[in-house]
Amino acid sequence: MTSLTQLFESLSPPEAARRLLGCEFVRTIDGREARVRIVETEAYHQSDAASHSYNGRTQRTDVMFGPAAHLYVYFTYGMHYCCNVVSGPVGTGAGTLIRAVEPVEGTELLQRNRDRSGIDLTNGPAKLCQAMAIRREMNGHDLEQAPLRLVLNPALENDQIVESTRVGISKAVDVPWRFYVKDNPYVSKS
Repeated sequence: MTSLTQLFESLSPPEAARRLLGCEFVRTIDGREARVRIVETEAYHQSDAASHSYNGRTQRTDVMFGPAAHLYVYFTYGMHYCCNVVSGPVGTGAGTLIRAVEPVEGTELLQRNRDRSGIDLTNGPAKLCQAMAIRREMNGHDLEQAPLRLVLNPALENDQIVESTRVGISKAVDVPWRFYVKDNPYVSKS
């Protein structure tokens, strides 16, 4: 059986971003579980000017160059955390930003962390990290382990996936490495 690390180290950034759609995160907080489905992603690679790893390995980006299927967590705008699933072989800086998730179970636990409900609960990268209590201490976390596990579901069919350019960046704006589940209400921007 292939481990998550083996699978994600064999995938290119856009392949990893597509493969993550429909998969689930299971987050354990205070002995309770919340489950969310990934519905929007963006791929990044060290050859890509929009990637944190573009200028090489640094203290901040070290996790992006490490083993696949680990979590890269960063702080942005002086107030928000965002998370990526690392992909590619060790030594290559690549990852998939998780842009939006859809709650599946344990919604009340997510609401307690974010004090929001409905689509606004997890329809953005910082929103989902707040709802799922993903912070800097989870940087480098192995996604095969609690308290945050990645569960593979069957890959979505191509006709269920929309491909577009990434949002919220100022470099490499024309690269079509954003993927989302067609017609899903939790997608951050259509």
